[in-house]
Amino acid sequence: MKKNFLITTGGSGGHVIPATILYKHLSDVANIIISTDKRGLKYLDNDNFTLEIINTPKLNNIFFLPFNFVMVLILTLKSFFLLKNKKIKKIFSTGGYMSLPLILASKLLKLKIYLIEPNQVLGRANKFFLNSCEKIFCYTKEVKNFPNKFKDKIITIYPLVKEQIYKLETTNKIKDKFTLLIVGGSQGASIFDKNLKNIIIKYAKKKPIRVIQQTVEKNISDLSDFYTKNNIENEIFSFEKNFADYVLQADLCISRAGASTLAELSVLNTPFIAVPLPTSKDNHQLENANFYKIKNCCWIVEQNQFDKKIEKVLNDIFFDKSDYLKKKENLKKLNYHNTWINVNQKILKNINED
Repeated sequence: MKKNFLITTGGSGGHVIPATILYKHLSDVANIIISTDKRGLKYLDNDNFTLEIINTPKLNNIFFLPFNFVMVLILTLKSFFLLKNKKIKKIFSTGGYMSLPLILASKLLKLKIYLIEPNQVLGRANKFFLNSCEKIFCYTKEVKNFPNKFKDKIITIYPLVKEQIYKLETTNKIKDKFTLLIVGGSQGASIFDKNLKNIIIKYAKKKPIRVIQQTVEKNISDLSDFYTKNNIENEIFSFEKNFADYVLQADLCISRAGASTLAELSVLNTPFIAVPLPTSKDNHQLENANFYKIKNCCWIVEQNQFDKKIEKVLNDIFFDKSDYLKKKENLKKLNYHNTWINVNQKILKNINED
């Protein structure tokens, strides 16, 4: 009989997407429940997952701190009975403050706790629970801000991407109409919407370009009209569950540096210009991008230098393909042993040892 596991996640796609992938890795050996807050629901399909809502409040507002502290205690009690009634044996967390009540309840029940750190900088919630966890799955041993005394708990795995992505066929051939994918992340990126479109028009006059761009819902119509009026073929979207379909169409991506997005671009062998979100906690997006930069798999343009540098980088890519093709080859080498089966076996082997 299968055991019952729970994955706690929520908030942004950066937390929820790895949780859905982990769900698939674990579902053959256990019955899985995903716990999320209300913000995380938009990334989850109720028909595919067994869901529980634990809507943990943020603890960063000093004025509401006493109220929110009481709420966390109430949610910890709710989590305690949830875990007990569902006979949960192991709990997995992708980080974030939303995991707090469930992991506290897991500690009270003496359950085995596993953490997943998708970023190159250790998240604060994961750091807080390092002492309590059995193991933490990371993409490298060199995670920033990781206490040395807990490094023996790190299990390195390839970045978590959806199973179907491994089955997609990529190509090294550059399309007749150079296709540029622009990805602002789950919250969009106004700098891409406002500053990039005029630069693209310059290049569209010299070279046929097609644009696929993610933006917030309210900007879709205006962006599409802008490109169409300037005779640039375009497809503008907000959130797409089959994001990989767009990646396959792209020759190059300009993207924020969320761990899940960069992982998919890497596996699908699509070179990218990373523009890390400067307000990301502990500057983790810059570190995510550096993970690929030091392997010569991408370019980095920091936001405070965007207008000055993005045009030069694009110019080099459009008119001298040598560096572009080198990065494409390096991505291929990086993912040579990266398969769904290899990741799956590594995860299952380590949770079954405990």
